[in-house]
Amino acid sequence: MLSRRGFLIGGAAATVAVAGGGLVAVETGALPGRVPIGRRVGDCNVDAAVPDEAAGPLRENEFTSAYRHRPIRWMLALPPGHDVRGLPVALVLHGRGGDARTAFDKVAMHRFLAQHVKRGGRPFALATIDGGTVYWHPRASGDDPLGMLVHELLPRLRAAGLRTERVGALGWSMGGYGALLLARQSHRGRLGGTEVVAASAASPALFASFATASDGAFDGPADFARWGDLLAHPGVSSETILQVSCGSNDTFRWNAERYRAAVHPTPRGDISRGCHDAGYWRSRATAQLAFLGAAL
Repeated sequence: MLSRRGFLIGGAAATVAVAGGGLVAVETGALPGRVPIGRRVGDCNVDAAVPDEAAGPLRENEFTSAYRHRPIRWMLALPPGHDVRGLPVALVLHGRGGDARTAFDKVAMHRFLAQHVKRGGRPFALATIDGGTVYWHPRASGDDPLGMLVHELLPRLRAAGLRTERVGALGWSMGGYGALLLARQSHRGRLGGTEVVAASAASPALFASFATASDGAFDGPADFARWGDLLAHPGVSSETILQVSCGSNDTFRWNAERYRAAVHPTPRGDISRGCHDAGYWRSRATAQLAFLGAAL
């Protein structure tokens, strides 16, 4: 594989052509070329082998959501050898373009959960649901995935026998933002009697302003100010334990660092080698489950 040093030396002529400043900009993430270069030199080669342990039951369900005005699929992963009744649960929120299956098809969280329990970790369930592309908050269109979580998913989990008075939240990318938003909503007492005691976000899609947000993530500046500005207003207390991690070659790295600096005490987790991809998220799975298991 081409080394990082070799690649950069090999491109020296192009670097000189932009008076040297271009290289610095790419290295600090200021240019969109950072991620492709990272992939070329191996900075994205971060992954974890999917555990061999046989996973516990993976249940799939569907209902028509009054908050999203469409059929919605939700799934429940149980640890091997444990009945659903009395288990704590973590809500697992997918990234943009994902769905209720993403956590299992791409990240294999049910297998990491089996490994977590086999190694003596606290057993708990993982609940996923279709969240669409609307960043886990109410939208002007009437699509309300947050209302769906609070008023439709949590009651179904409770009816299944799971403990929902204290839950965990976990997510990647858009779902990482969603997990941190749930933690803030919990602190404000807006989850219908449910408390998020721990939230773990990997590669959270956090933005400094509406102008820098992904297209379609927010309806406008007012919507961003209310739901999106977690950097300026994290809105969490020390009662909610946080874990926030991001790859050093991820375009969201700098905002992840800003969020970590804005919260006290500093969230667990770190900024380490990796990119914005499933390999990095698999590499964080063991630590995320251990963190949530201890908190629950």
